[in-house]
Amino acid sequence: MPRRPGPQLQLFTERREPLRVAARAVDEQRVEELRARLSSRLGEPVVLSIHDNRSTMVSYRREQGRLALRVHHMFLAADEAITAALADFAAPRRGRRQAGRLLDAFIRRHQSVIRPPRPMARMEPRGRVHDLSRIFHALNERYFAGAIEASIGWSRAPLRRRRRTIKMGVYYHDTRTIRVHPALDHPTVPGYVVEFIVYHEMLHQACPAELGAGGKKLVHTDAFRARERAHPDHDRALGWEKANLEQLLARRR
Repeated sequence: MPRRPGPQLQLFTERREPLRVAARAVDEQRVEELRARLSSRLGEPVVLSIHDNRSTMVSYRREQGRLALRVHHMFLAADEAITAALADFAAPRRGRRQAGRLLDAFIRRHQSVIRPPRPMARMEPRGRVHDLSRIFHALNERYFAGAIEASIGWSRAPLRRRRRTIKMGVYYHDTRTIRVHPALDHPTVPGYVVEFIVYHEMLHQACPAELGAGGKKLVHTDAFRARERAHPDHDRALGWEKANLEQLLARRR
C-alpha cells in the first residue's frame, strides 16, 4: 500500500523574483545543523530533505520510526523561533495552528527566493459563444468592487480520455490566472452557468486557502462557501451542471 503523505504547508505568493539561491548548492553543514536542532526539539530522529518547490514549502511523513521532513531551502536561514515552529508543525499534540502562522509569515518574508513559475501559454478569453473577459469584468465590478486581479481564458482542448468527471474551471494562484473548460463554450450552456463558474474561481483570490486543523490546507473555507452560496444563481447553476454532466463529458471526449 502506498504511503500517505503527511500534512503540507502551502503558500501561493503573488509576486516572484529571480531565484537567488539554488537548492542543489546548499551548504550541507547548514542542513545538518537544522536537522540536529529539529531532532533535539522533537526528541526523535529526523531525516531532512531540502527542495526548491514553488508552492509546497513544508511537508512531512513518519516512516520506520523517523520523521521525514521536506522543506524549502529558505529554511536554512531559520532562527530558533522558526526552527521551533517547524518542529511544532510536524509534531502531534502541539500548537500546529500557531506554528503554521509563524511559518506562513516567514515564507512571505522570503518569497523572493522562491523559484518563479513557468510562463503560461497565451489564452483566448473570447470563445465562439461566451466572452470570458466580459463576464469577468462584469462580475468583478458587481461582487468584488473591482478588486480581483487576474487574467482569464479558455483552456486548450482536452485529451480524449474517458472520464466520469470534468473540471469546469481552475484558478492558478502563482500567476493569478483563471482557465475555463472549453466544453462550456457551447450554445446549449446557459450564460449564468459560465458566470457562476467564473465567480467561483474568482473567489479563490478573494477568499484564499487557510491552514486548518491537523495541518490540512482548506481551499474552500467557510468564508468561501458563504460567499459562493450568496450568489443568486448558486442553486440554478449547480443544478444545471448536475443535470447536464453526461452531455459535457460527451463533448469533452
